[in-house]
Amino acid sequence: MNNVSPEPDPRRWAVLAILAGSLLLIAMDTTILNVAFPSLVEDLQPGSVQQLWIIDAYALALSGLLVTAGALGDRWGRKKLLLIGFGIFAAASLGAAFATEAWHVIAARAMLGVGGAAIMPSTLSILRTVFHDPKERALAYAIWAAVFGGGMAVGPVVGGLLVEQHGWESAFLLNIPVALAVIGFGAWLVPESRKPRAGRWDWWGVAQSIIGMLALAGGIKQLGKGGVSDPVAWTLLAIAAVALTVFIRRQLRIAHPLLQVRLFGSRSFSIAASAIFLSMIAMGAVLFLVTQWFQYAEGFSPLEAGVRLLPAPVALILTSIVTPVLMHRFAIRHVLGVGLMMMAVALALPWLVNHSGSISYLEIAVALALLGAGAGIATTVASVTLMAATPSRDVGGAAAIEETCYELGAAMGVAILGSLAAALYRTHLPDLGDDPVADSVQDSIGEAAHVAAGIGGAEGAALLEEAASAFTSGMTPTFLIAAALPFAAAVLAWTRIPKDLRPTENAEH
Repeated sequence: MNNVSPEPDPRRWAVLAILAGSLLLIAMDTTILNVAFPSLVEDLQPGSVQQLWIIDAYALALSGLLVTAGALGDRWGRKKLLLIGFGIFAAASLGAAFATEAWHVIAARAMLGVGGAAIMPSTLSILRTVFHDPKERALAYAIWAAVFGGGMAVGPVVGGLLVEQHGWESAFLLNIPVALAVIGFGAWLVPESRKPRAGRWDWWGVAQSIIGMLALAGGIKQLGKGGVSDPVAWTLLAIAAVALTVFIRRQLRIAHPLLQVRLFGSRSFSIAASAIFLSMIAMGAVLFLVTQWFQYAEGFSPLEAGVRLLPAPVALILTSIVTPVLMHRFAIRHVLGVGLMMMAVALALPWLVNHSGSISYLEIAVALALLGAGAGIATTVASVTLMAATPSRDVGGAAAIEETCYELGAAMGVAILGSLAAALYRTHLPDLGDDPVADSVQDSIGEAAHVAAGIGGAEGAALLEEAASAFTSGMTPTFLIAAALPFAAAVLAWTRIPKDLRPTENAEH
């Protein structure tokens, strides 16, 4: 019997444009609040606990619901879930923009996370169904990876521009016209697809996955805030370990699992997921620390800091687009390995050129460009490989796993490597003796900048210079330690991915 490839969907490139716009909005929303936050705090005056919830509610809801949303899209319809997700996203954005109390923003951010969880797995799953040709599908995944990575880095630029001109509310209002456009064009152009599994909906699995993922994301974030001695962080991580262990054992045992855990039995799938996860730990830490360095150590405004981050997303977008050509010309393990090694070199570079607590923007810009280029190659190859290694019936679960690697990796980078940089910052500060501001200065570079501004004059400038030097001296060795993560992933890629693996359907070895 002849294997005839299905006819290409004539709407596929329009669908890609719609889904790319969808993903850009979600990716930007993970970082845009960083620049809107100071204005929001000044206006609504939230307490310290409320401030933490404003920041964390989005990522917690998103991380906790991704697995459930992926399975729900497979069963119920991916287009339907995408459009409902954007409806939630638009309503939550409107609620946040007109918030008059801190708890209004917290609730809206949580609902934005719910909407984002519905949207993200649907995008990859729909791409899988509308692109039949392996080369075209690889290009579509490359654009997906470029939009996601670029959107996270461009968020502060767009946010800084909007906030400076129109206030913090504009960071949320931006979502509404984009969401409505996606709903309109998506309802018209995006085809419906589903791969329902037999059997009843696994409510126990839903509860276990939500509890486990919420506890894991919350524990990682609490670890970054409270440090390794924080009992709350370890309690949450223990709950996550128990809940996720029970969830995995149950999914392996039941006939119709919510998530096909056996996907990790494929070497290609496991290594691709690990590459995304380890890369995002490094990227999350870099974006967090370099943004702080720009604003506090170098004195740039949020918009100026965002603009100076652009070498990373520009390089990421460019390399993501050319990577499919490389995958069809060279072995996947070589392309992935080279991308990961570029990231490792980029992370080591600031430490190599650090001159007694001083480093120039040009040196940082080169490192950012190299990091973005490596991340563009590595995440694109990993995304294509992960989805190629997934049978079509499990695509929703695979998409949820991939996006969980992105979200949790970035959160872990901020939490663990951010905490390490903070500890190294404190060790490089000069002894301030009994100075009443010593505790604030040692707390963070942001607090040190605030104290220095309050002191003013030559004394304030000298304090800020010492704090900036200490922060640089803590940041660069943190990057060097982070370089071990993509390096380890590169070794895995070169030694464990089959030599003959190509980015085609069902590369499940």
